[in-house]
Amino acid sequence: MDLISRLNAATLTAQQEDDLPDFLAVRVYAIAEQLTGSHVFQVEIEELIEQLSLYDTYGQTGYIGMGVNNYILEGTIVRIEKKLSNCAQGARE
Repeated sequence: MDLISRLNAATLTAQQEDDLPDFLAVRVYAIAEQLTGSHVFQVEIEELIEQLSLYDTYGQTGYIGMGVNNYILEGTIVRIEKKLSNCAQGARE
């Protein structure tokens, strides 16, 4: 399975099984759409996939504190969105 397919699958699983909010899922799907044909963001997308697999609405509040909550996930999404935006601006110049 390629990186984009894995990202989409991890997002869908987090939505269905871990109550990933729709407003975050929409942003992840948009990132996946922008990545088509690009391998530049492999490390960042691998990190995002890992975070989606650890997503927990109440992340970092349990006994072990191993989950990823909205704030952690959104931070990663924002970093990737900014990097994508910078790449798009560079391509236009």
